[in-house]
Amino acid sequence: MRQGSGGLGHTLTGAEPEARTPVRRGWRRWWRWIIGAVVALVVVAVAATGLVITLTPGPAPLALPKNVAAPSGSLAGTWRVAAGSLAGFRVRETVIGFSNDVTGRTGDVTGTVTLTSAAISRATFRVRLAAISVNGKTGQPQLVKSLRVTTHPVATISLTRPVPLPPAFSTGAVVSRTANATLTLNGVTRAVAVTLSARRDGTAIEAAGSLPVTFSAFHISGPGGFGLLGSLASHGTAEFLLILRPE
Repeated sequence: MRQGSGGLGHTLTGAEPEARTPVRRGWRRWWRWIIGAVVALVVVAVAATGLVITLTPGPAPLALPKNVAAPSGSLAGTWRVAAGSLAGFRVRETVIGFSNDVTGRTGDVTGTVTLTSAAISRATFRVRLAAISVNGKTGQPQLVKSLRVTTHPVATISLTRPVPLPPAFSTGAVVSRTANATLTLNGVTRAVAVTLSARRDGTAIEAAGSLPVTFSAFHISGPGGFGLLGSLASHGTAEFLLILRPE
């Protein structure tokens, strides 16, 4: 009897795993398929994001226009910012390992420059920050918040030292210089070095350039909403293209 009971018990316990094995194998296959599908979707999503970032770069840095007319009129005097002028910023953005530039632009630029026949003696420019457009839209909430635009609506840059100009500038040659200036942004004023190129074009003067901006130096808070997969650089570049006409 013991032997028979043992045999019966062995038969019952031996049959149960054999009945469950196909089911377990089936579930394992399903889990492998599900995990594989999820991994494939993640790969496709990352590749698609990278493709979008790579194929949709921001606008090129502001630079001098290509068309040039022979200079005319006197160089010495006061020149005012005219239509066609632009100013803005450029910041490096990284999303899941892919990088691109976030850019903002506005034509709401005012200011004057005083020149002698041999130097830029004074210059002050102002940019209305609320008018900066990012991806075709003005008043971006993050920009307004980070720069405290409501409290400090204007960025100002002023020359602190005259910039000498060679005689060739009067005849239309392009002159490149590094100018000492101050930038007032977010209620903070700091000394900055402005890299610029300028030339005469008909009755106008064109000047294009840029200057680095470290956010912490101007108490600019970082953006929110990037999460773990994205980030924005801790510094950016302010850039400009000025069309100046005599008063």
